[in-house]
Amino acid sequence: MKWLRGPKMAIVWTVLRVWLGIQWLEAGIGKLTHGFDAFGFLQGAIANATGEHPTVQGWYADFLQHFALPNVELFNHLIPYGELLVGLGLIVGFATIPALIAGAFMNLNFMLAGTTSTNPILYTVAILIMAAGAAGYYYGVDRLTIPYIKKWWNTNKLNRHHAPTH
Repeated sequence: MKWLRGPKMAIVWTVLRVWLGIQWLEAGIGKLTHGFDAFGFLQGAIANATGEHPTVQGWYADFLQHFALPNVELFNHLIPYGELLVGLGLIVGFATIPALIAGAFMNLNFMLAGTTSTNPILYTVAILIMAAGAAGYYYGVDRLTIPYIKKWWNTNKLNRHHAPTH
């Protein structure tokens, strides 16, 4: 299993990460340039929670009806900008793990709302890249920034630990 995280496989993970980033970037740009209103989507998802074979679970429809729908204007901004930021982060390999988590979380929510489309594929690729660990951002900005962040974190942690108490 160690070979999946090596530098040679990092090329494969980078190609997949950039491809995934492009998918998110295009989705975000599309929503920002053509307008986006989640109201109809949310209503449709809630309606799909009924019947003999519902595509949306009742608990998730309750979440949509009582939280997402009343806050639809917030979601109308969060979704397109979230998709855009996830895409940019993945393409350049900056904040890769948070971007993968955010993207997978959006995919999961879209699937829970009854939308299949490319969501299972995008979700699976995100999980695989997360499993690759540092090989997922070996060819990215994180490879350069994470050592500095770790050093800063450890220095501050050490300083907090040895700070004089008054």
